[in-house]
Amino acid sequence: MPRNSFIQMTKLHNVRGRIYYISSPKKQENLYAVYETTDRNFWTDLAKYNQAEFKKNGTEGKCIEARELIIALPESFTEYPPDRLLQIFTDHFRQTYGTDCIAALHHNKRKTNYHIHLIFSERTLLEQPIEKVATRNMFYDEKGNHVRTKKEILDEEGNIRKRCKVIHKGEVYERQIFSIKDKHFKAENFLDTVKQDYTNLINQYVWDKSQRLEVFERGGILPPKRLVRTIRKPPRLRQTTVNAPCGIRLLTERL
Repeated sequence: MPRNSFIQMTKLHNVRGRIYYISSPKKQENLYAVYETTDRNFWTDLAKYNQAEFKKNGTEGKCIEARELIIALPESFTEYPPDRLLQIFTDHFRQTYGTDCIAALHHNKRKTNYHIHLIFSERTLLEQPIEKVATRNMFYDEKGNHVRTKKEILDEEGNIRKRCKVIHKGEVYERQIFSIKDKHFKAENFLDTVKQDYTNLINQYVWDKSQRLEVFERGGILPPKRLVRTIRKPPRLRQTTVNAPCGIRLLTERL
């Protein structure tokens, strides 16, 4: 029976923390390679930008800073040079979907699961930032909300309250350095497309045709579960003594 590929996707609410976790030898016992299509500052800027947009839009829930794919590889792939293998799989995503990534190649502790963590951005970096310049003085309260007049951010003595802000006419009040999020990445069929895409890529490097993988079709039939016969244990017995007309005798009772 053919084996199915395993590729899953998760949303990341702390992309910098996740990058550190998958790429640090201090956190990963079996870390073989790390490959990046951009520098680490990109992810810091991306996280800040996504959080600012999330707050500005007043969206409920948690901010999605990036997304992550986990791609299981055949154990035979341990024969390939780790750095080159990871580069091929990461560059494939970058070239196919046009966004920056960082990836790490791991084994689990028991070395039974060879896999790639691939983190990707839903936004691309703009070649030229878009800046918005204030045409008049702009006022913001302690929570960062825009208010109409200066009076609304003054205290009883006529001074600007702490953590309130004034942006003067001619100053930049908003700087857009990233594109809008690509809706393709959250489309319902995106993960299905990625699964087929990476399954085909994996099979290109599997020499034994009998070991090539297939994508599990939704609604397909899973392999039957192995039935395990359970043997019921006999009840535990205990012995007690009672007085009887003919003397002492033993009684056996179930616990």
